[in-house]
This record gives sequence, structure tokens and C-alpha cells, in this order.
Amino acid sequence: MLTRQVIRKAVEAALEEDAPNGDITCATTIPPQARGEVRLVARERGVMSGIDVFVAAFKAQNPETVVMQAIADGDRFEPGRTLATVSGPVHDLLTAERVALNFTQRMCGIATMTDTFVAAADQARTLPGYRAPRTYAAPRIVDTRKTTPGLRPFEKYAVVCGGGHNHRYGLSDAVMVKDNHLAALAEQGIDMAGAIRHIREQVGHTTHIEVEVDRLEQIPAALDGGADTIMLDNFTLEDTCAGVDMIDGHAIVEASGTMTVERVPEVAATGVDVISVGALTHSVRSIDLGLDWVR
Repeated sequence: MLTRQVIRKAVEAALEEDAPNGDITCATTIPPQARGEVRLVARERGVMSGIDVFVAAFKAQNPETVVMQAIADGDRFEPGRTLATVSGPVHDLLTAERVALNFTQRMCGIATMTDTFVAAADQARTLPGYRAPRTYAAPRIVDTRKTTPGLRPFEKYAVVCGGGHNHRYGLSDAVMVKDNHLAALAEQGIDMAGAIRHIREQVGHTTHIEVEVDRLEQIPAALDGGADTIMLDNFTLEDTCAGVDMIDGHAIVEASGTMTVERVPEVAATGVDVISVGALTHSVRSIDLGLDWVR
């Protein structure tokens, strides 16, 4: 989770990486006593995420730096909007500038892309033959574990800022039996239903069990074993509809595999509960934000 401690450690590590022996440019050009003010300005439209991380970067460099926030995480913004104002010693403003922007631009990019996917899923309601999910009021857009190493708390938080939801945080959070697990089990003579029952006997009663299937013929075994969620991986729209009918509310239905904004409305209209999108974190473009000098 994105706690203050997680933010502080990541920001301090980033500052150390960027200026391990100080900022040579500032040291040789700017008088130590010089003070200034800059504004965080949006160059394009987007969804805010990471304003606390932005503040933390400047505060880690100099606790006396004053940051005035003009937006909250989850808020949309248009080009030209001032998102925050920062004032303090010029040395500290310029030294922390890139670290603050690197975090915030990427997090805003993830939140903005997520917002786009959520809007695409909402479009499903307007399609002929739309089928509502059984578990939730509307199909959920969720992330995956395809995150930048070391930045998962920041990236998954940004997904939530964009209106999405988080899949499991890591390998310790839930059981997820995928194709390679099933292949390894098959070599030992263990079928899917038997594997799920075996897992259920070993884990606590609150532990969620998800199973990935890549063809309709696997669904009965997943249901027989008692899977809590069944992931339909790379299914066609026709097979996705058939899979939803076979599962019939006995498990959460997740659709996954090469999800694009263009494809999501049709997938969401099939009645699935969840659509997982790896692109939210592994293929995101950072939003263009700038720090403009005020004085």
C-alpha cells in the first residue's frame, strides 16, 4: 500500500540516485541564499495522481519548502491548470524538480489511462444485448502485477485514482492457478478440480482462489473444484459469453488478454465481472506536466 513510509523511502532513494554528491549545476550557478517559486502546470488534460508524492519530494530535499496544493488525487485537469505552487531555496527547488516530476507524471499517466478504460467499459451499457455482471453493479477495470519493479505501490494507487480497482497486490495475497501451474500439476497426474480442492484444504478460509482457463472445456473442472474466480484468458467474444453462461454466477468471471480501449466495451457487454488490463502499468505514457518559474 502507498503509505507515508513507502513514499518517503522511494523519494529519498530517487533523490540519492539523482544527486548522490549534490547538484553541481546549482552549486556553481545559484547563490545559496536565493529563493524562488515555481508552479506545477498541466500541459495536457489528465487525471491527478501522486500529489502527495510530489510534495514529499520537495519536503525530503528541504523540510522548510512550502508546497500549496491546488488539486486532489482523482481530480481531472485541463491544459494550463496550476496544480501546485512550490516556494523555497532555489537550490532545493531545482534539485528536487526532476524527481518530483518523474513520480507525478507517471502516476498521472496511469490514472489517465485507467480513466479512459473505465469510460470504455461504461460504454458497454449502450450496446445492443448488454448483459450486466452478476457480482458488481458494473464491470470492473483492474490492474495486474505487470508493474515497474520497486514502484508497484505507486502504480497500483494511480489505478485507483483513475477509477479502476486493484487485482492481487502480490503473490502472497491470493491463490492464482495459471496455465504453467496446471501444466506442472498435470505431469504429476493431478487434475484441476483436485488441485483446487487440495489448495482449499491448505489455505485459510479468507484466502481467495482464482483459476485461469484458456478454453471452455476447462470451466466445469474449475467450478467442480470450487474456484472463487475463473479467468477467461484470451477468449473470443462468443466464447466469453458462453463462459459467463456456464459459470452462471457460481464464481466471479474475469476476462483477460490483450485488452485495448477499443475492445473493452464489447467484452464488458458479455456479462463478465472483471476485466484485467496489464497495459495500465506496463504500456503507459507519462502525462506532460511542467514546473514553471514564477519568481
